[in-house]
Amino acid sequence: MPDLILALDVLSHDEALRVAEAAAPHLDAIKIGYPLVLAAGLGIATPLSEFGIPLIADFKVADIPNTNRLIAEQVFAAGFAGIICQGFCGSDSVAACVDAAEDAGGECYVVAEMSHPGALEFLSGKNAELMAQMAVRAGAHGIIAPATRPERVRTLRTIIGEKKILSPGVGAQGGDPEAVAPLIDGMIVGRSIYTAEDPAEATRAYARFRR
Repeated sequence: MPDLILALDVLSHDEALRVAEAAAPHLDAIKIGYPLVLAAGLGIATPLSEFGIPLIADFKVADIPNTNRLIAEQVFAAGFAGIICQGFCGSDSVAACVDAAEDAGGECYVVAEMSHPGALEFLSGKNAELMAQMAVRAGAHGIIAPATRPERVRTLRTIIGEKKILSPGVGAQGGDPEAVAPLIDGMIVGRSIYTAEDPAEATRAYARFRR
């Protein structure tokens, strides 16, 4: 069964700490993306780290290798334990993030397939499978694959073997935790927790799927 990862896409320092404090006892990691970092700054990692839970930077880094490395180095210097990058920029760009992660003792995950409907236009099927293959060759620690499409998770698992699959889309996007939990290593839940009236209780409802 998977770890439980909170996608903390709130828009203020205080709200981030409020939700994180409530949810922390039932979490294995917190994923932070651009919404929170643009609102509160990269330094939000410091107070969030005090909850003792690994932080993953979901910046879906997608640039040339040098820029990717510069971004990744800033992320790990700020105290993050992991970073997510896009695969479509190519193996050299992915390798730059992987190398920066390894230098910092962290982890790098490559987006193979996203969870929203539009991903079916370009980030699915054969393209996703090629990016999963590339993630393996680049030495990434795992991939991102959609909880909204468990059949695709099964396919991508055959490609990456024992590397980790972190899976967004559970909850607000309609992904079924019962269906996807046995297939993945990390279940990512966002709005169903951070918009809940009682984030602690909402987190507990998903915590039953944890390892």
